[in-house]
Amino acid sequence: MHLFHNTCLLACRPIVHIPSPPPLCNLLLANNNSGHRIQEHPNNMVGGCEDAKTGDEKKQETTTPFDLNDYTIIREGEAEILMHTKNEVFYNKTQVNNRDMSIAVLRTFISKRKEEHQALLSKRIKKVLKVSEDHDSGSVSTSDSPKPNGKINGECENIPDSEPCGTCEEPEKLSEGKGQGELKPPRVLEALSATGLRALRYAREVEGIGQVVALDNDKASVEACRRNIKFNGSVAMAKVESNLADARVYMLTHPKEFDMVDLDPYGSPSVFLDSAVQSIADGGMLMCTATDMAVLCGGNGEVCYSKYGSYPLKAKYCHEMALRILLACIESHANRYKRYIVPVLSVQMDFYVRVFVRIYTSAGAMKNTPLKLSYVYQCTGCDSFHLQPLGRTVSKNTSVRYLPGFGPVVPQECSDCGKKYNMGGPIWSAPIHDQDWVTSILADVKSMKARYPAFDRISAVLTTISEELPDVPLFVSLHNLCATLKCTSPSAVVFRSAVINAGYRISGTHVNPLGLKSDAPMDVIWDIMRCWVKKYPVKAQPPEHSGSVILAKEPVLQANFARAVASLSKAQAKKVARFLPNPERHWGPKLRAGRTITSKHASLLGPETVNEILNKNEEEGDEPEAKRKKTQDSSSVS
Repeated sequence: MHLFHNTCLLACRPIVHIPSPPPLCNLLLANNNSGHRIQEHPNNMVGGCEDAKTGDEKKQETTTPFDLNDYTIIREGEAEILMHTKNEVFYNKTQVNNRDMSIAVLRTFISKRKEEHQALLSKRIKKVLKVSEDHDSGSVSTSDSPKPNGKINGECENIPDSEPCGTCEEPEKLSEGKGQGELKPPRVLEALSATGLRALRYAREVEGIGQVVALDNDKASVEACRRNIKFNGSVAMAKVESNLADARVYMLTHPKEFDMVDLDPYGSPSVFLDSAVQSIADGGMLMCTATDMAVLCGGNGEVCYSKYGSYPLKAKYCHEMALRILLACIESHANRYKRYIVPVLSVQMDFYVRVFVRIYTSAGAMKNTPLKLSYVYQCTGCDSFHLQPLGRTVSKNTSVRYLPGFGPVVPQECSDCGKKYNMGGPIWSAPIHDQDWVTSILADVKSMKARYPAFDRISAVLTTISEELPDVPLFVSLHNLCATLKCTSPSAVVFRSAVINAGYRISGTHVNPLGLKSDAPMDVIWDIMRCWVKKYPVKAQPPEHSGSVILAKEPVLQANFARAVASLSKAQAKKVARFLPNPERHWGPKLRAGRTITSKHASLLGPETVNEILNKNEEEGDEPEAKRKKTQDSSSVS
């Protein structure tokens, strides 16, 4: 009886499926006190996980044994990496500014993405409610007038459950549909990961982030990245995955799968842009770095044109022009797939430029691209420059026609000094920052000061950017203007006041502490300088000199140098640091991974660092004794 009763109870109980524990595929590397050699134990791999992977994947995920004496632990933010002393995998301490800025932008991107999603949901729900109200009012007003088919207006027919009536559906149900439900965490792709430090910081420091995919086509880099993932614990192991793959092929085979793609190559990113703009989802973000500044700033104009499709000019604004050339190049690649970009932040720091742009798809909006591009005419005798827009629009009633831009905007010779013009471009002449984003990023950085190792530098850059004129491309240098006229320089406050008193706007620029952005035309700028020279005369120069030609003309505008209220920005008035010196010597680019460090690299790495590395390699005989002695002599002299 009891046996029958228990059997009945067991039969009546609901069946509950208990999920099996996840396979322990990856284990955190532990520092073994008994010895320095650490490797994965073969028993740590669960059979189910082994069966789920192919032979190649097993081979790739196997971490070879290593000696901790050959590695140094580098900590940045909340991530730690094991760095080999032989420069096998690229790492640059200087890029902490780059990584901190990227984390700040990524945090703001996630926040803005949620706001946009909520706004879209509320808009759709309001639309459904409006349709429901129209339906209810229609059914009441025509309740006594039957339709020919016998149905009352607004009343739904008997539709099977598999085909619900969209008009009568509740807003709550609509919000659960495709594209209207809960927002998925953003997927991030770091296309060129090297040590994986950037991907690890994203995973450990950015709240609300989803999967982070780290790519590299170098086996040593992938092995180092996987070693660092395990070294950083369970959070990194759950969110970050490292793959051995060509970034271009991987991005082409994963179209519109990532919400954020990070490109930080050693040199030019041009070969990755075409595949990168295809792999980003609508509304996603591309973060792109270019370190080939000699090319972008006019050192090799033909090389820049072959890589970026624009010709650079050598001028004081060359670094900002580099930013605008890179943006124009990204826009060109996006346009090929009916996509376009919206820059939210563009930064020139240290030895590179970095842009943050959002990617959207719209064949109609893409037509506005020629309106955002311009050629630049730079005078060879003075600092005058002029922009030639690539396109224009003509509106008639509700239609808009897109036409070529009028030109040329300048005569054959400069109207100020009589010299010829150099022409460069096309460049991105639309705004390169979104001031709303800049304000949000700066507020986030200040609220989380302790979590940014390079807080002082990135907050100073963001503060300067927040005060830039967003709609004024390029800038003039006050010292260059005075060098042309061979006169003493007025203070920045005096010059700013004269421009403001003339009825124009003026601001600084984050690219150059001596640069001034203004919407005043060049003839007004030169009139102000003519008035300044009348007040403080200069020695006579040869008549053919550019400065002599400029000063020979009488000023049309009489400048007022009285102190203007807005002559100082808010940051300047509060004495906030905006341009900081490098935190240490040899703060700049480093050697490409795999190159043998010798004494000739002392200018890049510093004599102390080179000597330390050479002493470690002395037993292996990597460098002759003569070179080592030469490095020691140079360090003692310095």
